[in-house]
Amino acid sequence: MNFAQLEYPVFLFAIVLLVSAARSALQRKWIVLAASFYFYAYWDYRFLGLLLASTLLDWSIGLSLGRTLPASKRRGLLALSLFGNLGTLAFFKYYNFFIESAEAMFSRWGFHSGTLSIVLPIGISFYTFQTLSYTIDVYRRHLTPCRSLLDFSLYVTFFPQLVAGPIVRAIEFLPQLQSSPAVHRCQLYPGLTQLLRGFVKKVLIADQLAVMADAVFATPELYSGPTIAIGVLAYAGQIYGDFSGYSDIAIGSARLLGFELPKNFDHPYLATSITDFWRRWHMTLSTWLRDYLYIPLGGSRHGSIRTYINLIITMLLGGLWHGAAWNFVAWGFWHGLLLAAERATGISSRPKLTEPRPFTWRVGLRIASTFVLVLIGWTLFRTSSIDQFLALWNSLLNWHKGIAWYPPLAIAALTFLAIEHALWMSRLRPLLSLPVEHPLSPWLVGFALAAIALFARAQSQPFVYFQF
Repeated sequence: MNFAQLEYPVFLFAIVLLVSAARSALQRKWIVLAASFYFYAYWDYRFLGLLLASTLLDWSIGLSLGRTLPASKRRGLLALSLFGNLGTLAFFKYYNFFIESAEAMFSRWGFHSGTLSIVLPIGISFYTFQTLSYTIDVYRRHLTPCRSLLDFSLYVTFFPQLVAGPIVRAIEFLPQLQSSPAVHRCQLYPGLTQLLRGFVKKVLIADQLAVMADAVFATPELYSGPTIAIGVLAYAGQIYGDFSGYSDIAIGSARLLGFELPKNFDHPYLATSITDFWRRWHMTLSTWLRDYLYIPLGGSRHGSIRTYINLIITMLLGGLWHGAAWNFVAWGFWHGLLLAAERATGISSRPKLTEPRPFTWRVGLRIASTFVLVLIGWTLFRTSSIDQFLALWNSLLNWHKGIAWYPPLAIAALTFLAIEHALWMSRLRPLLSLPVEHPLSPWLVGFALAAIALFARAQSQPFVYFQF
């Protein structure tokens, strides 16, 4: 069920009505759980069993970890959770990738092994990380085990964020179930406006930019340097509008049901360093990698060289998490190198740009240089082969050949994003908070809905992060 299609708003508001009519907290939980299973089955019912197995595995291991056990048994239970979750993820997502890579490396010695026709279960990367964080937090005694299978199942399968995040931790979500969440009038307006914001980002920005980005990256050799440059900008805008739009829709949907999900984006293209970028982009994944991978590897506790290695390993695995392909590994390595370089030069200790401040050339230079480095990374992320990557850069650096193509809707969407980011940096930033804190004018809401209806396609572009 695509968030950007009509079926989802109809489904969501039907669930909101049912939850609001429920007479008890228990009824509300069962309604949301049933809706979550239906939502997932709508995508592919064949993998409901896998989702249930992951839920039961970590719930039962969590209960066992809550007992008084020897340290060796507790480590064994944690290893079982890691093996079960990561093993399942590795099989479905990386089996063919590793087999094909091994064949390419060792075929001269007669190594040959066929690949399998494996369908990637939607959302597996996200709910695997969620359940793993629960088990690890219980193992570390940061969290009391959840004794209710109903509550834990609702945490794992909660439909607004099940497919593509945000990655929610049990320590954030389970306490909300204890306070008997319900539909509240005070949450209806913020939830609806967050939904509207997400639909605007997806339909009016990301889908319009996708037309240009898809064409340019598919056949870069056909286009001129300026068109390629605009196409790279279009992809940067597309992936931001697409994923942050999904996060807004997920957060808004949860609010309508009485839940709060963590923020996932904070104007990442205004970052003043790559370190700052990762404080703003896919924030729930960034903190997950920090707390459950970078710090366990040693973090910055064992000297500078070890710190740089830990940063690179973390980002390599973060890149591989996005997809079973070498371009994602290269993208992760690129960001790992940049993070290590910033740590070595002290750039990573610069304060985050959180408040409006007078625009100076130093701030502008930091933002511009960071954005260029991010764009280079997006060319690695989006191209599917070395040949395509080289063809893209060959066309990008050649400004005298190829087709010049600038679709008006893509240029309009990029202009809108640029203006919105400029406003966020200025003293007019409070205006951008109006959708959450104050009623929007009916004409503005009507204009946004009319624009969405006008530009929405019969078959909306799938969300970029669904493939992960």
